[in-house]
This record gives sequence, C-alpha cells and structure tokens, in this order.
Amino acid sequence: MCAQHAKLALDGQNIYNACCTLRIDFSKLTSLNVKYNNDKSRDYTRPDLPSGDGQPSLDQTIAAFGVYGDVHRVKILFNKKENALVQMADGNQAQLAMSHLNGQRLHGKPLRITMSKHQTVQLPREGQEDQGLTKDFTNSPLHRFKKPGSKNFQNIFPPSATLHLSNIPKDRKMALIQMGSVEEAIESLIELHNHDMGESHHLRVSFSKSTI
Repeated sequence: MCAQHAKLALDGQNIYNACCTLRIDFSKLTSLNVKYNNDKSRDYTRPDLPSGDGQPSLDQTIAAFGVYGDVHRVKILFNKKENALVQMADGNQAQLAMSHLNGQRLHGKPLRITMSKHQTVQLPREGQEDQGLTKDFTNSPLHRFKKPGSKNFQNIFPPSATLHLSNIPKDRKMALIQMGSVEEAIESLIELHNHDMGESHHLRVSFSKSTI
C-alpha cells in the first residue's frame, strides 16, 4: 500500500521546474538485498552496513577522534548521515580533536569539524526508534585517557604519515610504521586501532612525531 501511494504521488512529477520528470513503475523484484550504505545504495534499517570500496562507515571513523580524547557518545544525524555529533569526555579533548582533525582528508574528502551548540548527545528515549544511529561509549574499557595523568596525554601529536603501534602481543610490544601519506595513515588508524589481537590484547594505534 505504501508503494502504491508513493507511485501515485510521485509518478510524473518534476524534480526541477519543467525537467527531470520522474517515471515510476513497480519492480519485478519482491525485495532488495542492499550490501552497502553509500551514494548508490542504502538500507535505512541497517545503519551499520559498510560504505563499500573498503571504506569504513562513519561509525567506525570515531577511532580517529579517540586519538585525542575519550569519545563518550556519538549520534549520526538521521537526515544527513554524513554528519555526526561526537561528545568527548571534556571540552579540552573536543578542542584537541577539532584542531588536529579539521581539514584532514579522509577517503578523498576533507573533514569539517566545528563545536556544536549542543552540550551533550541525548540518548534515545525508551521505546524511541533510533535505528542504531546513537551509541554510548561512556563505559568503554578501551578509553585511552580515563586515568588522570596518563602518559597517553604526553603522546598526542598531529596526524602524520608515521603510526606508532603498541600493545602488540609479542616480545617487542611497540613498532613504527611509515605510510605513503597522512591520509593513508588516518585510514589505517581507523581500520586497525583497537583491533583484537587475541588474549585480551587490543592493538593501540596513534600518530607519531618520529619518522623512519
């Protein structure tokens, strides 16, 4: 019935004045199998789907913010899913993330980061349909900066092509890796930070001030 109403309402309508006329017919398919959420396909019931081409979804890119502070809550905007609200542990951490990441390129596009007018990211009310767009990481065991005076505060550097890896479950627990560009390093950090190496070892990835 919903499809019937949509067809009646939209078939023959113009997207722009006197051009781009919509032609809508019923499909022979009874269902759609959507694998990726991107410019070409989208499943609005599955915001967790990857964007394809090896690119992580926006939800995964929060790892890049975790380099500069502890992410407490994230809300991907329903009508603009390329936008999100990210609540850090405090204002200093939010400022650090913004100053270091604003303008950095990710998957060929520059990140645009500004301070929000919202003081907190509101969690959905009980029974409210959210489609998994809002997540609470407040009690995550993987936060880097939850201990006051943590030495991790001394190892905060701007994005660079060299990555520092730690918590490696081998004799030499740390390593430096030089990527081909800063953008590649950011994408690698997003993909590999907190990767489960087994036996409760989660890989720690951060930007390094060193070069190889």
